Amino acid sequence: MKKKSSSRTSKTDLPRVRAMRGHHIKVSAEHPEADLKHIIRGIVRQGLKPVSSKTSISLRVDADVLEWFKAQGSGYQTRINAVLRAFKDASP
Repeated sequence: MKKKSSSRTSKTDLPRVRAMRGHHIKVSAEHPEADLKHIIRGIVRQGLKPVSSKTSISLRVDADVLEWFKAQGSGYQTRINAVLRAFKDASP
């Protein structure tokens, strides 16, 4: 069975959006100015290698270690994966 693509054709007028400058953009309570973390999440991964798929596991770690990662903010599982990858890459 073939997987359905999650990609959809955008209906955004991209040339018009790219041409917009600060004075064209209206900021309101309903549409506030974007926060840097939201902009970073919205960056398209054009030209980058596809991210490899991940495997879901159950992992037991000390509570203080998990709390430390969580205290760093959202994305703690990604940071744990990055630490494990760095250890793997540094090992002979």
